[in-house]
Amino acid sequence: MARILPTATALSTLLLSSAAVVAHDHQGGIQANSGNAQHAEFDLVHTKITTEGNVAIFHMAVSGKAGESRPAATGKLAGSKVFAYVWPTTIDPAEVGFDEKAGILSMAVTSHPDFDDTPLFDENGDGKRDNDGDLWHSHWVVLGPDDACGQGALKVIDIPKGAKPRLPKTWPGLPLLIDSPGWGPVIDEEVVEVRVPFSDIAVVETATFDGVTAGLRINANVHAPMLCVADVFDVASGDLSLPGKVND
Repeated sequence: MARILPTATALSTLLLSSAAVVAHDHQGGIQANSGNAQHAEFDLVHTKITTEGNVAIFHMAVSGKAGESRPAATGKLAGSKVFAYVWPTTIDPAEVGFDEKAGILSMAVTSHPDFDDTPLFDENGDGKRDNDGDLWHSHWVVLGPDDACGQGALKVIDIPKGAKPRLPKTWPGLPLLIDSPGWGPVIDEEVVEVRVPFSDIAVVETATFDGVTAGLRINANVHAPMLCVADVFDVASGDLSLPGKVND
C-alpha cells in the first residue's frame, strides 16, 4: 500500500491516520464499465463521494493498480506532463477560497516529476519542499474550457497578469486557480481516496460529481493556457455530465 503523508498540520495528520485503511466497497456512486482506458491504472470502474461528519471522502477505483504509472521526467517545466485522478463537482469554488462561480471546482490527485507545486509540504520527508512533485498529492483546481487547448478541451483556469482573484491561503503561487491544501491521498491497490474537511459539509452533500482520469500538459511556452487537459483517459459517466450524487 502506498501512503502519501505530507508534513501538514495536526488536523491533516489526524485525517490521514484515519484514512490509513481505505474502503474497498464499490457500491453506490457512479459505476463504470472497465476497458475504456488503454492502461488499467487509469481505467475507471467506480467513483463516489461520501461524508462522515464534516469530512468529505473522495473515492475512486480502477481496474488495475492505482497510481502505478507516473509521467517520465523531462528535466524541464515547458511541455512537461501531469497524470491525474480527478473528481469534477458542482461545489461552488468560493467554498474553498476562490471567487464565486469561477469554474468547475475539482479535487485532483496528481503526479508530475518536473515541478513541485506544494511549497508548504515535504511529501518525501527529505527536508526539502521543492523536489517531490512526482509523489501523488492533492489539489483543488478550477477547470474551464479553452479551445486553445483543443476544441472542447478543459484547462486549469489561468490568472491573467495583473488580475487579483480571490485565492485560498494555501495557493502555491502559480498563475492558476489551484490550491495545495495538503490533504494527503491514500492509494491502496485499485483505490484512490482523499479525505477533506469542510466547515459546512452541506455544500458537499447537495453537490453532484463525476470521475475522470487524465493527462495534462504544461504549455511549451509556459504561457496561458498554462496547464491544459491534453488526454482524457476515462470518464466515469462517459460524458462528463456530473451525475453522481453524494452519499448515494
